[in-house]
Amino acid sequence: MTKFNELTSVDRLRTLAENPIDLTVEGALNPKRVNHMIAEGMGLKLFYSSERVTDETINALFALADETKAVEKMAAMQAGETLNKIEGVESEDRAVLHTAMRDFFDNQETATRAKEATDLAYQECEKLKTFLGEMGDRFTDLVQIGIGGSDLGPRAIYMALKAYQKSERRVHFISNVDPDDAAAVLELVDLSKTLFVIVSKSGGTLETLTNETYVVERLKKAGLNPQNHLVAVTGKGSPMDNPDRYLQSFYIWDYVGGRYSVTSMVGGVTLAFAFGMDRFLDFLRGASAMDKLAKNPDPSANLPLLSALLGIWNRNFLNHPTVAIIPYSQALSRFPAHLQQLDMESNGKHIDKEANRVAFETGPIIWGEPGTNGQHSFYQLIHQGTTVVPLEFLGFINPQYNADVEYQGTSSQEKLLSNLVAQSIGLATGQHSDNPNKVFEGNRPNRILLGSRLDPYMLGAILSYYEHKVAFQGFIWDINSFDQEGVQLGKVLALKMIEQFATKKDGKPVDEKAFPLGSAYLGHFS
Repeated sequence: MTKFNELTSVDRLRTLAENPIDLTVEGALNPKRVNHMIAEGMGLKLFYSSERVTDETINALFALADETKAVEKMAAMQAGETLNKIEGVESEDRAVLHTAMRDFFDNQETATRAKEATDLAYQECEKLKTFLGEMGDRFTDLVQIGIGGSDLGPRAIYMALKAYQKSERRVHFISNVDPDDAAAVLELVDLSKTLFVIVSKSGGTLETLTNETYVVERLKKAGLNPQNHLVAVTGKGSPMDNPDRYLQSFYIWDYVGGRYSVTSMVGGVTLAFAFGMDRFLDFLRGASAMDKLAKNPDPSANLPLLSALLGIWNRNFLNHPTVAIIPYSQALSRFPAHLQQLDMESNGKHIDKEANRVAFETGPIIWGEPGTNGQHSFYQLIHQGTTVVPLEFLGFINPQYNADVEYQGTSSQEKLLSNLVAQSIGLATGQHSDNPNKVFEGNRPNRILLGSRLDPYMLGAILSYYEHKVAFQGFIWDINSFDQEGVQLGKVLALKMIEQFATKKDGKPVDEKAFPLGSAYLGHFS
């Protein structure tokens, strides 16, 4: 494939980036522009008039998507082609089929690999439905134990949908190997009525197995049989696929990456327990519908592709290194943390799919917190700092709980939306003043994704929208968005350090030559 920097569309975009639209000029951001720069789909509206783009810029970005065959690659991914691969070097070599986990509602896919994956996902959902029915009201609490994609996604989605939680159910999460994390959670539950879901695809995740051991010891001390309280979510045939150790095992497959796994059983067991099977399936339906929208060849109607292109414009042509994702919804308070892993673990890569060092910037730094809280903290830097931070806002017309209050003529939700719109406009247009302390330079790119209400279907669609935004950017950059070698080095060194801790604890002499730098620290940890 032609390298990113050699693309005709990239040359055109570089030229356009030399003189991007100045949104601080009076009248540049006007009602006509706002109404013109909206993309719609699945009940969502993407407002991008506050991005530093013109129609000419958008057309050049569409040409970039066409030149890199972005939509064709999306279709290939969803059909089960082997995209998780880097040519010429040892790497993962597999399909990428998280979309198959939610494609069993009206699946017409004929590709064998995708159809087989969809059938397996359907079987797991049926198994889950039976398990929850047999369980009845035996458990009031569920604790999910996992880390990374086995925690961030399920936790974010659970918190986002707590308004729909069954009244008799409570959910908790343990992720950190810090013993205080597990101890604090176990203080909240009655162990005799608690189900523990242990999540590890390999069955060998050190932090997760350590926390499982902590829980098993507590169950035994309480006079309970751990096997009656533990459920595994793991790869078929892994060390955790053991009926003598777990009440039930649910499966996840190699072609579903951890950060893309929340619509699999990694999220399914917990979400179905908390909200009921019907609402979990609604969540899957929303994700599946957005999956299909992501294959739309018209980039003006393909919301995740359009968002990906705007992000590439900001990253590669306006040279902004970071993106803040700001949901104007308290329910989405942990969603930016999930998107941080999704984006940075996927596109934080320095080589292309032919193992060549890239000569351009790839994934941005992702971070965020809910509005309006952020307006009273880090927005100072966003408005007047020396680093331009593009923003992606999320908002909803209606609150989840249908409960609100009027104060000084408007409801809380109206005040929330007013702040969202005001920040978008203010960041783009800025403010002139004779007082330099009151100058807002503006031209802070931002866009708004607006929905009607945050319900399971809508959240599934939004999750899929972000998954595909990330994947599209990887396709365009020609990097592998589906492996995560960057997390391995620290694990290898940690195991060396753990071995030295164990040796010291046994009263044996530590082999300082095996890991001299670790030994230097070890002497201070006593």
